[in-house]
Amino acid sequence: MKKLLGKITTHAILILICILSIFPFIWLISTSLKGAGENIFAYPPVMIPHDFTFANYIGVWQRVNLLGYFINSMVVAAGTVILNLILSSLAAYPLARMEFKGKKITFFAILATIMIPFQAIMLPVYLITIKLHLTDNVNDAAGIMGLILPFAVSAFGIFLMRQAFLGIPREMEEAAIVDGCNIFQVFWRVLLPMVKPSLAVLAIFTFIGSWGEFLWPSIVLTKESLYTLPVGVNNLQGMFSSNWRYIAAGSIISIIPIIIFFLAMQRYFISGENEGAVKG
Repeated sequence: MKKLLGKITTHAILILICILSIFPFIWLISTSLKGAGENIFAYPPVMIPHDFTFANYIGVWQRVNLLGYFINSMVVAAGTVILNLILSSLAAYPLARMEFKGKKITFFAILATIMIPFQAIMLPVYLITIKLHLTDNVNDAAGIMGLILPFAVSAFGIFLMRQAFLGIPREMEEAAIVDGCNIFQVFWRVLLPMVKPSLAVLAIFTFIGSWGEFLWPSIVLTKESLYTLPVGVNNLQGMFSSNWRYIAAGSIISIIPIIIFFLAMQRYFISGENEGAVKG
């Protein structure tokens, strides 16, 4: 009886936490589907719209360049994910498999950067970006690269991939070398395919972080044609300050790609998370 009561209590707490977590998202969907004659700030909140309509989605799509913002975000997110997967794996491989002086110090120094918030180094990064002419004042391609390169590699990615490589038996690597593979071939053809779950986890976190990044693009970009979705959706507040239905609809549209990407990669997600804690 006590065991059953404990399970019921645990599940009740988890359900309550889930409801509290998804309530803002549900309220956002509800607001985006309410007609112009319905009070979106009614108290208590009305979650099921009385005047159900998709006009807000059509209206926001027609009045702002959401397709352009979407393409910009997709290019930036895809470039950031690809570079992060490649560079983090390349940096993690020698930290996991090779022996060299200062290996531990290098690894701990990389881990230490996780504790430094991006806001603390944003000014020097911005100055470097300007010095390298990676702003949209030069051209559009430079502006896009200025959004990608500061996030092209991460300490979290290096740590995650190092842990994944440590979980692979050295016999696999030795067998590949006996078969005639060089170091790069061992990395590319043998080890990298074996850590696909960890690569998927890193891809998911990198994509979510890049897609939702607002501060850096809002500082670097000056051309509206290069705005990413978060910056473009925030721009709605200035254009339609009283029309929160459009803002909610634009926010929902910007969330959809993240959900799709996660659903496409979720079969690797759990196993990849577990791999990161196999060996230290």
